[in-house]
Amino acid sequence: MPALELDRILQSQGFGTHRACVAMITAGKVALKSSGDADFQVCALPRAKFETAALQFRVEDVVWRYREHAYIALHKPIGYECSQAPKHHKSVLSLLPWQVRNRGVQCVGRLDQDTTGLLLISDDGQFIHTFTSPKKHVSKVYQATLNQPLDDGQLDALRQGVVLHDAPEPVAALDCKSLGKNSLELTIGEGKYHQVKRMVAATGNRVEALHRVKIGGYELPNSLAEGDWAWLAESDLHQLRPSATSVPLVNET
Repeated sequence: MPALELDRILQSQGFGTHRACVAMITAGKVALKSSGDADFQVCALPRAKFETAALQFRVEDVVWRYREHAYIALHKPIGYECSQAPKHHKSVLSLLPWQVRNRGVQCVGRLDQDTTGLLLISDDGQFIHTFTSPKKHVSKVYQATLNQPLDDGQLDALRQGVVLHDAPEPVAALDCKSLGKNSLELTIGEGKYHQVKRMVAATGNRVEALHRVKIGGYELPNSLAEGDWAWLAESDLHQLRPSATSVPLVNET
């Protein structure tokens, strides 16, 4: 990866316009630490070049690591819309620092405002396409609390396929199992509008609460509380899907 000018580095990481980044640098507010350096060193030269591999930089006492792309896992709470222009609730992107939002990140797919759980966020168009395209068949696992007790007939219907108004063929779960009297775990390989809720409704029941726990092979960490987010490490991306890591990433914090 070629060396980049400091002003370009700062701008690419979401720290504002080119003019704003130059102003921060010349004011002595930016310090950097490359691989092998013992400590951060202030640099007031906007055009100074740095290798970006393993580069860390500190802006007003907050330490960041250079990332060519943003790959984020967020534990979505209730009451947030997966949109940059929400209509009725706050955007889930408002839970991220402004520097991350400035990178132009997008939600990778959507969760309804009343659905909680694992949400991926990125500024990498190819990554977003991989995890939103129906042709990629990336599995997603949900846990649902139901209005009525669950029975074997409903489970069988979900496994064998139920009819949805916008699908020419019955839609079946990749896997489905009971978690209790009024709860189930459902795995799907598509992402149709309100799919889990409509599949359950087609069996004569109703979803009261819905929580996504897994995408591909990556499971929502127990350590990630509702509303919190974390950078995805390269190992996390391999768990999601090996083909999603076609370029080297440095995402460890």
